[in-house]
Amino acid sequence: MQTINIHEAKTHLSRLVEDAARGNSFIIAKAGKPMVKVVPLADEAASSSHKTGFMAGEITVPDDFDRISSSAIIELFEGKP
Repeated sequence: MQTINIHEAKTHLSRLVEDAARGNSFIIAKAGKPMVKVVPLADEAASSSHKTGFMAGEITVPDDFDRISSSAIIELFEGKP
């Protein structure tokens, strides 16, 4: 993995960000000491994101879900029983 000093990173930031987005991670160092690692966001987002439908078949939603306690909700909003 390539290590780049902070001055060079500031000078070539646009190119470095484009390279990182393509999968070419790099490390930014200050006075020779590694400070941060730059990696493509897509790699981290894909590994930590939740998948839609991951609990399919695990729970059920009643058919009248949108009408449950509708009279209580109407009373709260309108003040009518």
